[in-house]
Amino acid sequence: MKAPLRGEVWMVDLGLAAKVRPCLVLSVPAEESDRSLVTLIPHTTSLRQSRFEVVVPIRFLRPGAFDAQGIITVPTVRLINRLGALSSEQVRAVAKGVCTWLGISIGA
Repeated sequence: MKAPLRGEVWMVDLGLAAKVRPCLVLSVPAEESDRSLVTLIPHTTSLRQSRFEVVVPIRFLRPGAFDAQGIITVPTVRLINRLGALSSEQVRAVAKGVCTWLGISIGA
């Protein structure tokens, strides 16, 4: 399998309770000496109007949002197939939501 790249959206097996769902790759590609892990932001269609839901319209996903509170790191073997990629502006919007959730200040 080709290494997942930051900004790509993959179908991912998140386990029995969380099911298989689209997720945005937020981490950078792992190198040989790194663990084979990837950090993801899941996409949901069950919106709760939370300030941590980042709505990014994408043609290959059903209407919904990336849930910054759902940040998760999983082994790359849980990634099933690549659906597409977000623009750098869209990735920045999701990353900003994650920083807000984690209380990380980002400069202007």
